[in-house]
Amino acid sequence: MKRQPIRITFVIVALAAAAVVVGDLARHAAGRKLREGILAELQPVALKNCTLKRFGSANDGGYLMCENLIEPLGVGYSYGVGSNDDWACDVSRRYHVPVHQYDCFDPARPTCSGGTFMFHDECVGDRTGYRKSRFFDTLENQIRKNGHIGRRLIIKMDIEGAEWASLLAAPDDLLASIPQIAMELHGFDDPKIVEVLRKLKRNFYLVNLHFNNWSCTPKAAPLPAWAYQVLWVNKRIGVPDPTVPIPAPMSPLNAPDSPTWPDCQLSTPRSEP
Repeated sequence: MKRQPIRITFVIVALAAAAVVVGDLARHAAGRKLREGILAELQPVALKNCTLKRFGSANDGGYLMCENLIEPLGVGYSYGVGSNDDWACDVSRRYHVPVHQYDCFDPARPTCSGGTFMFHDECVGDRTGYRKSRFFDTLENQIRKNGHIGRRLIIKMDIEGAEWASLLAAPDDLLASIPQIAMELHGFDDPKIVEVLRKLKRNFYLVNLHFNNWSCTPKAAPLPAWAYQVLWVNKRIGVPDPTVPIPAPMSPLNAPDSPTWPDCQLSTPRSEP
């Protein structure tokens, strides 16, 4: 008479275990589908009128931009700074413009011989206000407070995953006014990623894609890594080259962020120098 409860208990345990397995499989499938969706959006195009140049460091901290599409330039914006800001220094010295730097996490104040930095101890976010002891404001508010709405400006952004909410909050008309944005994007498991990529692609061409080899991981597959540098060029100034297949070959100006770690890139051919 005691065997019946034992059988019922066994069945309940077995059903619970099966539910866990099914749930894990469903989450795995959903995660894979999301990463495939991200990769589908990350399809760089070649521009007929873009001469790529590397600004900033030779490795980590260097970003590709269309050199011939920068001028005339009024001001630069650098989001996520740290102890050095080689990109901002290159831009400020070359084009004789100030670069506004925003970072509320790292107290370092980089210097640039021959350039002009204007440091703001705040971060960019999706709303205005303090989070714990750090002040955040929106991209639109920061540009407006500096009197740069309508000015020709370029942006570099490397803010460790905060880019998704910040860019979702940015008005389309503001983004449409920016000629170029060089960024490092982070993550592969947030549905906002696809939403932001599609939002950016309404106004920009994705012109460069390079994966950060500090972040290579099979968990991000089919993406080779969870961090990746991109260049967005405004559709008002970029002219696509229909003779180059999509995705466009990766420029040889890209370099591993770590020169000593193994690299991981998508298996698309590199373009000729």
